[in-house]
Amino acid sequence: MPINQSAINLLDQVKYIVLQMTSDQYVLPISTLSNATIGQHVRHLLEFFLCLQDAQLTRSLDYDDRKHDQYLQTDVKLALGVTNALQNTLQQQDKDFPIAMRANYDIEVENSIDISTSFFRELAYNIEHAIHHMALIKIGLREAFPEVDIPEHFGVASSTVRYQKSQNT
Repeated sequence: MPINQSAINLLDQVKYIVLQMTSDQYVLPISTLSNATIGQHVRHLLEFFLCLQDAQLTRSLDYDDRKHDQYLQTDVKLALGVTNALQNTLQQQDKDFPIAMRANYDIEVENSIDISTSFFRELAYNIEHAIHHMALIKIGLREAFPEVDIPEHFGVASSTVRYQKSQNT
């Protein structure tokens, strides 16, 4: 399966969860998540994909320079619309290309570095990053909204799923 299809499938799982949530549930602080909301985690993972989407035009990327869009973390319909748009973009992008990424891993001072990467490498990173946040979302859902139906492998890396399946044979 092409890597962009893997990302599209992952975003389908996010949509499946968000479609089940009311606006009040989407913005409710959850103690287990350090009072973060499902909406904040969804916004965060979507914004990383949005940064990568922008890199298709600019060939540059800076995940620190996200919008932190308050509407995206509070408006279920907007989150679903953005997710659909991202999936459409990913469906059309089937070629890798180089990207110049800027990053700062120093918490005290502005000390950015430039890293050579590529679209597919960053898409792989976005998939892993999204899985991490989906695992947190699953924890929050189980605590606050047990009625939400969670896909079987939501927030689980594909390598883990393959390993678990190999152990059941």
